[in-house]
Amino acid sequence: MKRISLEELLGKRKQWEYREQHRYIMELLEAGKVKPLKASKTNGKKPALYREYWLLEEKQDYGGLIEELTYQLVPAISTDYYLSHLEVYQKERPFVLLLNTYLREHRELLLTEESVNERSFEIWGWEKFIKEGRAKTVLKHCGVELSMLHMYETSEPLAYYSHTREVPQSLLIVENKDTFYSMRRHLLEGHTKILGGTIGTLIYGGGKRIFRSFGDFELCVEPYMTDAQNTLLYFGDLDYEGIGIWEHFSKLFKERWEIRPFLGAYEAMLQKAAGKEALPKMKEQQSRNISPFFFSYFSEDTIQKMQKILRDGTYVPQEILNITDF
Repeated sequence: MKRISLEELLGKRKQWEYREQHRYIMELLEAGKVKPLKASKTNGKKPALYREYWLLEEKQDYGGLIEELTYQLVPAISTDYYLSHLEVYQKERPFVLLLNTYLREHRELLLTEESVNERSFEIWGWEKFIKEGRAKTVLKHCGVELSMLHMYETSEPLAYYSHTREVPQSLLIVENKDTFYSMRRHLLEGHTKILGGTIGTLIYGGGKRIFRSFGDFELCVEPYMTDAQNTLLYFGDLDYEGIGIWEHFSKLFKERWEIRPFLGAYEAMLQKAAGKEALPKMKEQQSRNISPFFFSYFSEDTIQKMQKILRDGTYVPQEILNITDF
């Protein structure tokens, strides 16, 4: 209930004659829309009206919704929650009915796995309905598990260049775009080796995006790339963030592949960096929490050079190398 003054209740009707105002208030009382607040006392006029009222909410007739929930929804949709929360069902009803129609008329489509956005559009006519969150609430209220919709997540497709499809081969994942393009151009010019290693395929990692992209590796690449005999190499910036990306990446996928640092590229970076008077300063916010695992692939002399660069708060970007170095 909401407390409201006589003046607020009358609104624009305050311009009416008093007897018309009185008749209007009496009609509201008879219809059960308002109730006088007797403690507010009357206005002193004849016939008297109370100074304040309780504004009563209209009782909603849910009879039709109860009948719909009881008799018209498919058994796969549980009605228990909605029968106890009819006001929620009234709001979510359009989405529930679309799901109901889908399960009643097109349930066989669930036998084929589809992407989240494809299934979302197929059921609700909006490809983002599941991802933006509302569908999960509706499904929970319907007692339908998300897994029942038989969907898969999609990620950004991997950008890669296949120089050869022979197996076994070495696949090189490159952190930065410029280096990927330069190495690709080097291979397109007819070379087969990059910094001493024979590379069959280049993959653009895109920094931390590689974590998600590589999760669908088998789905978005050609079959030759998933051959168990292949070698996977990684090359990124020589700083805490670059090493951290490799470390996290190698841990995520260690059950399927060993992802090794591309030694020739890192050693070439160090050699070229030695001729620089000064190296760029590392970003201060970089996490320095890395394990010794990355360094275990290198010689002791190379490890010392790398660690000195990091201790000095500097770094070596991939872009120190260009097509003339490969």
